[in-house]
Amino acid sequence: MDIQPVLSIVVPLFNEEPNLIPLYEKLTKITNTISNNYEIIFVDDGSTDTSFSIIKKISSDDKHVKGISLSRNFGHQAALTAGLESAKGKTVAMMDADLQHPPELIKEMYELYLQGFDVVNTRRMETKGNGYFKSISSRWFYKFLNTLSDFPIEPSSADFRLVSAKALEAFLQMRERNRFTRGMVNWVGFKQTYLSYTASERNAGSSKYTLKKMLSLGLNGITAFSSKPLRMAFYVGLLIFLFGIIYAIYAIVEYFSGKTIPGWTSILLSVLIIGGFQLLSLGIIGEYIARIFNEVKARPLYLIKETT
Repeated sequence: MDIQPVLSIVVPLFNEEPNLIPLYEKLTKITNTISNNYEIIFVDDGSTDTSFSIIKKISSDDKHVKGISLSRNFGHQAALTAGLESAKGKTVAMMDADLQHPPELIKEMYELYLQGFDVVNTRRMETKGNGYFKSISSRWFYKFLNTLSDFPIEPSSADFRLVSAKALEAFLQMRERNRFTRGMVNWVGFKQTYLSYTASERNAGSSKYTLKKMLSLGLNGITAFSSKPLRMAFYVGLLIFLFGIIYAIYAIVEYFSGKTIPGWTSILLSVLIIGGFQLLSLGIIGEYIARIFNEVKARPLYLIKETT
């Protein structure tokens, strides 16, 4: 009968071959100070380099290491979920493979778990080498998200945390396709705390989070935790409707008073404002409908090609 691991570490990755050995060495050094009963789960999210070959080699040399290779690139959040569903530990840590999440922090997380916390989140205070645009855009994104969200999300939070098996079981009951893990973990509740850290520069390679992927993640965060954009569209539409009634009454009065003159400016502005708002409203509604469509199809979050 297998003994339940004290700690599982889940690492989703995509094309991270130069970082895997350094990360593995740091993780084993840290985990052995916690317990010799642990597992490290690498989830290869359809890499096109030799990442999974390296994982297989590490796994063949170390029984603590498991590897999951997905059939294609499903995205970071789906790969993370694949690893979490495979984890068997009493506690489960999740982190990225680029060494910007300091492995040394896992021991501090575990000590906080022993103090009674079911979820130990992290808060990124600074990222060395990050450009001004990325730092300021992240800050403003969380302000915007919390303005819209029905559920507050900690600014500068990251998908680097440790959770108890109880909290993980609750989290995995949420099966939505468009996942925003840092918001979902907050939503499940339990006793939570935060650790602050300074992220190092990437050990090697380049970030896989392009501007397009960051925008997509941000959109998932807004639509997953807020219906306010739909309400805002309703209220602005109502305001324009009331303004239109007032303007119509004014136009009728002017007509019967014989004071009407051709006015292309007012017509043009009315058409542009009302037409633009209609298109914006349709776009907002379309985003929510697209997510409903994805949920209704009920396709799996990921498909596994190979394990080791």
